[in-house]
Amino acid sequence: MNDSHSSSSDSASMAAIDQNVGRSRRSGSGDQTLATDIPRHWHDIFWLGVFLFHLMGLALALAVLGLNRFTKSDRFNFDRYTSNTTITVENGHGLTEDYWPMYGLGGGVGTLLGWAWLLLLGSQANHMMKISVHILTTYLAVVSVLCFWSEQIFWGVTFATGAALQFLYVISVIDRLPFTMLVLQKAVKMVWSLPEVMRVSYAFMLVMLLWMGLWSFGAAGVVASTINLSGRWWLLVVLSLSLFWTGAVLCNTVHVIVSGMVFLVLIHGGREAASMPANPLMKSLRYSVTKSFGSICYGSLFTAAIRTLRWEIRGLRSKIGKNECLLCCVDFLFHLVETLVRFFNKYAYVQIAVHGKSFNRSARDAWELFQSTGVEALVAYDCSGAVLLMVTILGGLISGTCSGVWTHIKWNDDRVTMVGSTAMLMGMVLVGLAMVAVESAVTSIYICYAEDPLLIHRWDAEFFNQLSEALHQRLQHRSSRAREVLTHNRFNAGVQETVPV
Repeated sequence: MNDSHSSSSDSASMAAIDQNVGRSRRSGSGDQTLATDIPRHWHDIFWLGVFLFHLMGLALALAVLGLNRFTKSDRFNFDRYTSNTTITVENGHGLTEDYWPMYGLGGGVGTLLGWAWLLLLGSQANHMMKISVHILTTYLAVVSVLCFWSEQIFWGVTFATGAALQFLYVISVIDRLPFTMLVLQKAVKMVWSLPEVMRVSYAFMLVMLLWMGLWSFGAAGVVASTINLSGRWWLLVVLSLSLFWTGAVLCNTVHVIVSGMVFLVLIHGGREAASMPANPLMKSLRYSVTKSFGSICYGSLFTAAIRTLRWEIRGLRSKIGKNECLLCCVDFLFHLVETLVRFFNKYAYVQIAVHGKSFNRSARDAWELFQSTGVEALVAYDCSGAVLLMVTILGGLISGTCSGVWTHIKWNDDRVTMVGSTAMLMGMVLVGLAMVAVESAVTSIYICYAEDPLLIHRWDAEFFNQLSEALHQRLQHRSSRAREVLTHNRFNAGVQETVPV
């Protein structure tokens, strides 16, 4: 009976491969209305309103916080409201302009790193990604040592823990890196062939930098304020969460724009094809910042945190071994996160760009497409998102280090970690805007391969063969694991039956 189950599992794997490779929903340049002429509707308007309201309210708060100590201490006389409470200290920490240049340095370093990434995208991207994967652990460990040396115990422990988790994660996925680098190389090839996509990334980095000018003005005012240490930290945490959401919204807007372009190029067989619609970039941009913007704002709240948690759980799950108690706990978390991924995943942005759906429907349709075609096995095996995140974190660390060192030269106290940590977030957002062009190309390639593998074959036949072979291997691996679990369960059931009660 085990033999029959084994053969049926292998047959199912081969059938899924044949179905995926042989299916063609679009022949030649068939469905050319996709992503351009289909009717679009407004979606997730509530979240669009929440984001815009939050942005306007925060802009006012940032201006007030910065101006309160700009060239003049306590311009708006805020201290009178806290003079009888426990949240003030006797002396202030300077003026807004004392810290604003340090944030400017962090933003400048992040911008330079992001632009350098885009400029070197065609020639050195693979080397940069490989170096980032291996150097990030070392950099985190060095920063941890510097924090301990500066008697910043909490941050020393935090960065040491980050270094350990990064090392364990790389070890757990080391066998996946060759395939990941192959996918990233092809994604870079696609992005490099679309110069207008590069210009979009530059433009959005400039927009983010302008917003960061105001954001850092308010953050510098918080650092300089007379509020005590815990009060300033809470304010900075709130400002950082807002910056993270704003940065994620801009990144995912670029994601939708680039996905629409990549999908059109693959459908029409090339950027210069006669069937390509006029001004595809402007149409994709218009949809992204109007009717699809609410869906982008909604998805940006949750997708980054959920997929990061998913990477860590997958890496841990693959290295647990036969510890059944621990495996049971991790499996519970794994299935919980997988349920969340069904409704919050980055592949939703491709569906938003192509079909103009709401975010949750886009995420569900993308995941069901992967599940029905077996491509989910490739998506789960690929670590391109994690690799790009490592590059982003490294860029943020470099930005934060530059600002932190400058602050340390002037003041050796809690202000160093305040400025350094928030400047690190600024650098991560700016470098992330450069990374997202490649990530959106990766997601578009997987969606295209699931919907119509012939699109990938027409674009790059060798890459198509490599994807098909990898998918076949992953489905075989899953079948063998399923057989092992079934055999183990049957063996345990047989043992229990033979044991007398």
